[in-house]
Amino acid sequence: MDISRTQQVVDMLDTGVVRLDGSGAIRVLNSAAEHCLMVSRDRALGRDVRDLPSLPIELREAIDSAPRDRGYSLRLHELRMGPGLYDCTLKRTRGGDLMLELHDLEWEQMRLRLQQREVQTGMLELLSRNLGHEVRNPLGGIRGAAQMLADELESGELETLARLIMRESDRIDELIQKFGQPELDQQETDLYPVLDEALDLLGMEYGSAITIERDYDPSIPRIQADASAIRQVILNLLRNACQAGAGQLVLKTRVEYGNALLQSGSSKLIRLDVCDDGPGVPEALRSLLFLPLVTGRRDGTGLGLSLSQQIAAAHGGLLTFEPLEQGSCFSLFLPFGNGVDNGAREIAA
Repeated sequence: MDISRTQQVVDMLDTGVVRLDGSGAIRVLNSAAEHCLMVSRDRALGRDVRDLPSLPIELREAIDSAPRDRGYSLRLHELRMGPGLYDCTLKRTRGGDLMLELHDLEWEQMRLRLQQREVQTGMLELLSRNLGHEVRNPLGGIRGAAQMLADELESGELETLARLIMRESDRIDELIQKFGQPELDQQETDLYPVLDEALDLLGMEYGSAITIERDYDPSIPRIQADASAIRQVILNLLRNACQAGAGQLVLKTRVEYGNALLQSGSSKLIRLDVCDDGPGVPEALRSLLFLPLVTGRRDGTGLGLSLSQQIAAAHGGLLTFEPLEQGSCFSLFLPFGNGVDNGAREIAA
Protein backbone atom coordinates (compact mmCIF):
# COMPACT_ATOMS: atom_id res chain seq x y z
CA MET A 1 0.00 0.00 0.00
CA ASP A 2 1.47 3.42 -0.93
CA ILE A 3 1.88 6.25 1.57
CA SER A 4 -1.08 8.31 0.30
CA ARG A 5 -3.43 5.33 0.56
CA THR A 6 -2.10 4.50 4.03
CA GLN A 7 -2.69 8.11 5.05
CA GLN A 8 -6.33 7.97 3.94
CA VAL A 9 -6.93 4.80 5.93
CA VAL A 10 -5.30 5.89 9.20
CA ASP A 11 -7.04 9.27 9.11
CA MET A 12 -10.29 7.38 9.69
CA LEU A 13 -9.04 6.08 13.06
CA ASP A 14 -9.68 7.62 16.48
CA THR A 15 -6.35 6.14 17.64
CA GLY A 16 -3.27 8.23 16.94
CA VAL A 17 -0.96 6.52 14.44
CA VAL A 18 2.64 7.50 13.64
CA ARG A 19 4.90 5.55 11.28
CA LEU A 20 8.66 6.08 11.57
CA ASP A 21 11.36 4.93 9.21
CA GLY A 22 14.58 3.32 10.41
CA SER A 23 16.11 6.68 11.30
CA GLY A 24 13.10 7.90 13.28
CA ALA A 25 11.75 10.23 10.60
CA ILE A 26 7.96 10.54 10.42
CA ARG A 27 6.52 8.89 7.31
CA VAL A 28 2.83 8.80 8.30
CA LEU A 29 0.94 10.88 10.85
CA ASN A 30 -2.85 10.71 11.11
CA SER A 31 -5.26 13.38 12.33
CA ALA A 32 -5.62 11.91 15.83
CA ALA A 33 -1.82 11.91 16.22
CA GLU A 34 -1.65 15.55 15.09
CA HIS A 35 -4.00 16.35 17.97
CA CYS A 36 -2.10 14.58 20.74
CA LEU A 37 1.42 15.52 19.52
CA MET A 38 0.30 19.12 18.87
CA VAL A 39 1.92 19.34 15.46
CA SER A 40 0.53 19.67 11.95
CA ARG A 41 1.17 16.97 9.38
CA ASP A 42 2.84 19.44 6.99
CA ARG A 43 5.41 20.37 9.62
CA ALA A 44 5.90 16.84 10.91
CA LEU A 45 6.38 14.67 7.80
CA GLY A 46 10.05 13.93 7.19
CA ARG A 47 11.04 15.32 10.57
CA ASP A 48 12.73 13.24 13.27
CA VAL A 49 10.02 12.44 15.80
CA ARG A 50 12.48 12.94 18.66
CA ASP A 51 12.70 16.62 17.74
CA LEU A 52 9.04 17.21 18.62
CA PRO A 53 8.82 19.24 21.87
CA SER A 54 5.59 17.46 22.83
CA LEU A 55 7.19 13.99 22.77
CA PRO A 56 7.55 12.76 26.38
CA ILE A 57 10.97 11.61 27.51
CA GLU A 58 9.75 8.05 28.20
CA LEU A 59 8.61 7.65 24.59
CA ARG A 60 11.77 9.23 23.22
CA GLU A 61 13.90 6.76 25.17
CA ALA A 62 11.73 3.83 24.06
CA ILE A 63 12.17 4.83 20.39
CA ASP A 64 15.94 5.15 20.84
CA SER A 65 16.24 1.71 22.44
CA ALA A 66 13.72 -0.15 20.24
CA PRO A 67 15.41 -3.22 18.69
CA ARG A 68 15.27 -3.83 14.95
CA ASP A 69 13.70 -7.28 15.45
CA ARG A 70 10.54 -7.85 13.44
CA GLY A 71 7.58 -8.35 15.74
CA TYR A 72 9.01 -6.22 18.56
CA SER A 73 6.24 -4.68 20.69
CA LEU A 74 6.18 -2.48 23.79
CA ARG A 75 3.35 -0.77 25.69
CA LEU A 76 3.93 2.47 27.62
CA HIS A 77 1.26 3.67 30.03
CA GLU A 78 -0.14 7.08 30.97
CA LEU A 79 2.14 9.35 28.99
CA ARG A 80 1.38 13.06 29.30
CA MET A 81 1.03 14.53 25.83
CA GLY A 82 -0.65 17.72 24.70
CA PRO A 83 -4.30 17.61 25.76
CA GLY A 84 -4.23 14.60 28.07
CA LEU A 85 -2.95 11.15 29.01
CA TYR A 86 -2.18 8.44 26.47
CA ASP A 87 -1.03 4.85 26.37
CA CYS A 88 1.43 4.19 23.54
CA THR A 89 2.14 0.90 21.77
CA LEU A 90 5.37 0.57 19.75
CA LYS A 91 5.53 -2.14 17.07
CA ARG A 92 8.26 -3.00 14.56
CA THR A 93 6.87 -3.72 11.08
CA ARG A 94 8.02 -6.33 8.63
CA GLY A 95 9.85 -3.69 6.62
CA GLY A 96 11.70 -2.32 9.66
CA ASP A 97 9.58 0.77 10.27
CA LEU A 98 8.37 1.56 13.81
CA MET A 99 4.64 2.08 14.36
CA LEU A 100 3.38 4.17 17.28
CA GLU A 101 -0.26 3.78 18.35
CA LEU A 102 -1.47 6.49 20.74
CA HIS A 103 -4.55 5.59 22.77
CA ASP A 104 -6.44 8.48 24.35
CA LEU A 105 -7.19 7.31 27.90
CA GLU A 106 -9.96 9.86 28.39
CA TRP A 107 -11.70 8.57 25.27
CA GLU A 108 -11.26 4.98 26.45
CA GLN A 109 -12.62 5.80 29.88
CA MET A 110 -15.60 7.58 28.35
CA ARG A 111 -16.29 4.62 26.07
CA LEU A 112 -16.26 2.26 29.06
CA ARG A 113 -18.56 4.58 30.95
CA LEU A 114 -20.96 4.64 28.03
CA GLN A 115 -21.00 0.85 28.05
CA GLN A 116 -21.63 0.88 31.80
CA ARG A 117 -24.44 3.38 31.27
CA GLU A 118 -26.15 1.04 28.84
CA VAL A 119 -25.92 -1.82 31.36
CA GLN A 120 -27.18 0.38 34.18
CA THR A 121 -30.14 1.78 32.26
CA GLY A 122 -31.03 -1.74 31.14
CA MET A 123 -31.00 -2.90 34.75
CA LEU A 124 -33.15 0.07 35.71
CA GLU A 125 -35.73 -0.80 33.06
CA LEU A 126 -35.73 -4.42 34.22
CA LEU A 127 -36.16 -3.30 37.82
CA SER A 128 -38.97 -1.01 36.71
CA ARG A 129 -40.89 -3.89 35.16
CA ASN A 130 -40.36 -6.21 38.14
CA LEU A 131 -41.03 -3.50 40.70
CA GLY A 132 -44.19 -2.47 38.89
CA HIS A 133 -45.52 -6.02 38.97
CA GLU A 134 -44.63 -6.62 42.63
CA VAL A 135 -45.84 -3.27 43.95
CA ARG A 136 -48.81 -2.33 41.80
CA ASN A 137 -50.81 -5.45 42.67
CA PRO A 138 -50.88 -4.87 46.45
CA LEU A 139 -51.16 -1.14 45.82
CA GLY A 140 -54.35 -1.77 43.88
CA GLY A 141 -55.72 -3.70 46.87
CA ILE A 142 -54.88 -0.82 49.22
CA ARG A 143 -56.61 1.66 46.94
CA GLY A 144 -59.64 -0.56 46.57
CA ALA A 145 -59.97 -0.92 50.32
CA ALA A 146 -59.64 2.84 50.77
CA GLN A 147 -62.33 3.35 48.11
CA MET A 148 -64.72 1.04 50.01
CA LEU A 149 -64.03 2.87 53.28
CA ALA A 150 -64.59 6.25 51.66
CA ASP A 151 -67.92 5.07 50.23
CA GLU A 152 -69.07 3.67 53.60
CA LEU A 153 -67.96 6.52 55.82
CA GLU A 154 -69.96 9.68 56.23
CA SER A 155 -68.36 12.99 55.40
CA GLY A 156 -65.79 13.81 57.99
CA GLU A 157 -62.16 13.33 58.95
CA LEU A 158 -62.10 9.55 58.39
CA GLU A 159 -63.61 9.86 54.91
CA THR A 160 -61.04 12.55 54.12
CA LEU A 161 -58.22 10.29 55.27
CA ALA A 162 -59.53 7.41 53.15
CA ARG A 163 -59.55 9.62 50.07
CA LEU A 164 -56.05 10.81 50.93
CA ILE A 165 -54.93 7.15 50.83
CA MET A 166 -56.56 6.83 47.40
CA ARG A 167 -54.82 9.95 46.05
CA GLU A 168 -51.42 8.89 47.38
CA SER A 169 -51.90 5.38 45.99
CA ASP A 170 -52.66 6.88 42.58
CA ARG A 171 -49.54 9.05 42.84
CA ILE A 172 -47.34 6.06 43.67
CA ASP A 173 -48.89 4.11 40.81
CA GLU A 174 -48.09 6.96 38.41
CA LEU A 175 -44.49 7.13 39.67
CA ILE A 176 -44.07 3.38 39.16
CA GLN A 177 -45.36 3.62 35.59
CA LYS A 178 -42.84 6.36 34.83
CA PHE A 179 -40.00 4.73 36.77
CA GLY A 180 -37.25 3.73 34.38
CA GLN A 181 -39.00 5.43 31.46
CA PRO A 182 -38.62 9.22 31.81
CA GLU A 183 -40.85 11.15 29.41
CA LEU A 184 -38.95 14.25 28.36
CA ASP A 185 -40.24 17.49 26.93
CA GLN A 186 -37.09 18.76 25.21
CA GLN A 187 -37.09 22.39 24.18
CA GLU A 188 -34.48 25.05 23.55
CA THR A 189 -33.10 25.58 27.04
CA ASP A 190 -30.75 28.04 28.71
CA LEU A 191 -28.95 26.04 31.41
CA TYR A 192 -28.11 28.96 33.68
CA PRO A 193 -31.66 29.69 34.89
CA VAL A 194 -32.00 25.92 35.46
CA LEU A 195 -28.88 25.96 37.65
CA ASP A 196 -30.10 29.04 39.52
CA GLU A 197 -33.44 27.35 40.28
CA ALA A 198 -31.67 24.26 41.65
CA LEU A 199 -29.41 26.43 43.81
CA ASP A 200 -32.39 28.45 45.09
CA LEU A 201 -34.13 25.24 46.15
CA LEU A 202 -30.95 24.04 47.84
CA GLY A 203 -30.63 27.38 49.64
CA MET A 204 -34.12 27.00 51.08
CA GLU A 205 -33.10 23.66 52.58
CA TYR A 206 -29.56 24.38 53.80
CA GLY A 207 -29.27 28.18 53.93
CA SER A 208 -25.90 29.45 55.13
CA ALA A 209 -24.71 25.97 56.09
CA ILE A 210 -23.35 25.54 52.58
CA THR A 211 -21.06 27.76 50.45
CA ILE A 212 -21.57 27.82 46.68
CA GLU A 213 -18.87 28.76 44.15
CA ARG A 214 -19.94 29.34 40.53
CA ASP A 215 -17.33 28.87 37.81
CA TYR A 216 -19.35 29.45 34.65
CA ASP A 217 -18.26 29.54 31.01
CA PRO A 218 -20.11 32.42 29.25
CA SER A 219 -19.88 30.62 25.89
CA ILE A 220 -22.27 27.83 26.95
CA PRO A 221 -24.95 27.60 24.22
CA ARG A 222 -28.63 26.92 24.59
CA ILE A 223 -29.42 23.26 24.01
CA GLN A 224 -32.38 20.99 23.39
CA ALA A 225 -33.22 19.65 26.85
CA ASP A 226 -35.98 19.04 29.36
CA ALA A 227 -35.30 21.85 31.84
CA SER A 228 -37.26 20.21 34.65
CA ALA A 229 -35.44 16.89 34.29
CA ILE A 230 -31.99 18.52 34.13
CA ARG A 231 -32.85 20.63 37.20
CA GLN A 232 -33.76 17.43 39.03
CA VAL A 233 -30.40 15.85 38.14
CA ILE A 234 -28.48 18.89 39.40
CA LEU A 235 -30.59 19.10 42.56
CA ASN A 236 -30.01 15.39 43.23
CA LEU A 237 -26.24 15.90 43.00
CA LEU A 238 -26.30 19.01 45.20
CA ARG A 239 -28.49 17.37 47.84
CA ASN A 240 -26.35 14.23 47.88
CA ALA A 241 -23.27 16.32 48.59
CA CYS A 242 -24.99 18.25 51.40
CA GLN A 243 -26.45 15.10 52.95
CA ALA A 244 -22.96 13.57 52.93
CA GLY A 245 -21.64 16.48 54.99
CA ALA A 246 -20.10 18.80 52.40
CA GLY A 247 -19.62 22.44 53.41
CA GLN A 248 -18.58 23.85 50.03
CA LEU A 249 -19.87 23.15 46.53
CA VAL A 250 -18.40 24.21 43.18
CA LEU A 251 -20.51 24.36 40.02
CA LYS A 252 -18.40 24.54 36.89
CA THR A 253 -19.53 24.68 33.25
CA ARG A 254 -17.37 24.25 30.17
CA VAL A 255 -17.69 23.56 26.45
CA GLU A 256 -15.60 20.60 25.28
CA TYR A 257 -14.70 19.51 21.76
CA GLY A 258 -13.40 16.23 20.42
CA ASN A 259 -14.57 14.18 23.38
CA ALA A 260 -16.01 10.66 23.05
CA LEU A 261 -18.97 10.76 20.69
CA LEU A 262 -22.10 10.65 22.79
CA GLN A 263 -24.29 11.14 19.73
CA SER A 264 -23.63 10.16 16.16
CA GLY A 265 -22.30 13.16 14.27
CA SER A 266 -21.63 15.32 17.35
CA SER A 267 -18.48 15.67 19.46
CA LYS A 268 -19.38 19.02 21.02
CA LEU A 269 -20.32 18.75 24.67
CA ILE A 270 -21.41 20.85 27.58
CA ARG A 271 -19.71 19.62 30.73
CA LEU A 272 -21.24 20.54 34.06
CA ASP A 273 -19.25 19.62 37.17
CA VAL A 274 -20.71 19.47 40.68
CA CYS A 275 -17.77 19.15 43.08
CA ASP A 276 -17.81 19.10 46.88
CA ASP A 277 -15.46 18.95 49.85
CA GLY A 278 -17.33 16.18 51.67
CA PRO A 279 -15.97 12.88 52.95
CA GLY A 280 -16.18 11.31 49.49
CA VAL A 281 -17.72 8.08 48.24
CA PRO A 282 -16.49 4.85 49.88
CA GLU A 283 -14.22 2.99 47.45
CA ALA A 284 -16.40 -0.13 47.64
CA LEU A 285 -19.37 1.81 46.20
CA ARG A 286 -17.62 3.76 43.43
CA SER A 287 -18.08 1.21 40.66
CA LEU A 288 -21.72 0.64 41.68
CA LEU A 289 -22.86 4.22 42.19
CA PHE A 290 -25.25 4.44 39.25
CA LEU A 291 -26.88 1.07 39.79
CA PRO A 292 -30.42 1.15 41.21
CA LEU A 293 -30.88 0.58 44.95
CA VAL A 294 -27.19 1.27 45.70
CA THR A 295 -26.73 3.86 48.45
CA GLY A 296 -24.19 4.79 51.10
CA ARG A 297 -26.78 6.41 53.40
CA ARG A 298 -28.95 4.57 55.87
CA ASP A 299 -31.98 6.63 54.84
CA GLY A 300 -31.18 6.65 51.11
CA THR A 301 -33.33 4.99 48.45
CA GLY A 302 -30.54 4.25 45.96
CA LEU A 303 -32.67 5.60 43.09
CA GLY A 304 -31.50 9.21 42.72
CA LEU A 305 -28.25 8.60 40.85
CA SER A 306 -29.62 5.77 38.70
CA LEU A 307 -32.57 7.93 37.61
CA SER A 308 -30.22 10.87 37.03
CA GLN A 309 -28.05 8.65 34.81
CA GLN A 310 -31.13 7.64 32.85
CA ILE A 311 -32.16 11.27 32.37
CA ALA A 312 -28.65 12.02 31.09
CA ALA A 313 -28.85 9.03 28.72
CA ALA A 314 -32.26 10.17 27.44
CA HIS A 315 -30.56 13.44 26.40
CA GLY A 316 -27.79 11.50 24.65
CA GLY A 317 -25.44 12.34 27.50
CA LEU A 318 -23.62 10.77 30.41
CA LEU A 319 -23.20 11.24 34.17
CA THR A 320 -19.79 10.32 35.62
CA PHE A 321 -18.03 10.32 38.99
CA GLU A 322 -14.45 11.07 39.96
CA PRO A 323 -13.04 10.97 43.51
CA LEU A 324 -11.12 14.06 44.62
CA GLU A 325 -8.35 14.32 47.18
CA GLN A 326 -11.01 15.86 49.40
CA GLY A 327 -14.56 15.18 48.28
CA SER A 328 -16.19 14.10 45.03
CA CYS A 329 -16.92 15.46 41.57
CA PHE A 330 -19.90 14.43 39.45
CA SER A 331 -19.87 15.51 35.81
CA LEU A 332 -22.89 15.78 33.52
CA PHE A 333 -22.06 15.65 29.79
CA LEU A 334 -24.72 16.90 27.34
CA PRO A 335 -24.13 16.96 23.56
CA PHE A 336 -25.19 19.96 21.49
CA GLY A 337 -24.85 21.35 18.01
CA ASN A 338 -28.08 20.33 16.27
CA GLY A 339 -29.04 23.66 14.88
CA VAL A 340 -29.50 25.48 18.21
CA ASP A 341 -28.15 29.01 18.48
CA ASN A 342 -24.66 28.65 19.91
CA GLY A 343 -23.92 32.30 20.46
CA ALA A 344 -22.12 33.32 23.62
CA ARG A 345 -23.97 35.34 26.24
CA GLU A 346 -23.04 37.60 29.11
CA ILE A 347 -23.47 35.91 32.49
CA ALA A 348 -24.57 38.03 35.40
CA ALA A 349 -21.95 38.07 38.13
